[in-house]
Amino acid sequence: MQDFNDFLNTIDDPEKREKMENILMHIRRKYPQLKEEIKWHNPMFSDHGTFIIGFSLAKNNIAAAPEAAVINHFEQEILKAGYTHTQNLFRIKWTDEVDYDLLDRIVEYNIEEKKDMTKYWR
Repeated sequence: MQDFNDFLNTIDDPEKREKMENILMHIRRKYPQLKEEIKWHNPMFSDHGTFIIGFSLAKNNIAAAPEAAVINHFEQEILKAGYTHTQNLFRIKWTDEVDYDLLDRIVEYNIEEKKDMTKYWR
């Protein structure tokens, strides 16, 4: 898989493809400095070689994975938005509205917190 379009083309359901595309395009437009990558067959964004956020698909949701430290920091906001989470990701059900404000705060938090990092992962 070469790029985000290749990834999106693997999603058969047009509504699901559109929802995932809207999320990726939102981040692309708002944070043009982030590098778009496909790793482990999933779309991810990085900044100066360090991971910012990645996404994967499941039967019932999109999993957004910003790393455990970010989930811990935003846990109450994630729950308030109606999303469930694990230690490393939160789930946006296909039927949920995307909370783009929360997504932006998460991305911006990771960009700021990792501005001096030289490793990919925390």
